Amino acid sequence: MRDLTGWLCPGCGTMRAAHQLIHGHFAAAWRLNPLTVSLLPVGLWLGLREWVWQFYGRRWPGLVTRPFFGWALMAVMLLFGIVRNLPGFHP
Repeated sequence: MRDLTGWLCPGCGTMRAAHQLIHGHFAAAWRLNPLTVSLLPVGLWLGLREWVWQFYGRRWPGLVTRPFFGWALMAVMLLFGIVRNLPGFHP
């Protein structure tokens, strides 16, 4: 999207941030995409929840799987996409 419009999308820098996280550079990952880093615990919870269900047949609480959280995530991504393109935004 940056090549087309000059703006950063909410996902820009996610792959570079993931690379930095894998190598233990949390501050560098945060600078590249703070949204990705802040949503990492949610992704880990959902992955662990699915893993337990697949291997043990037990369901864990699914608070973040309710429709409200999907809409909230879309709103947060939209806001983050706007804010990260404002002048002076540097996480």
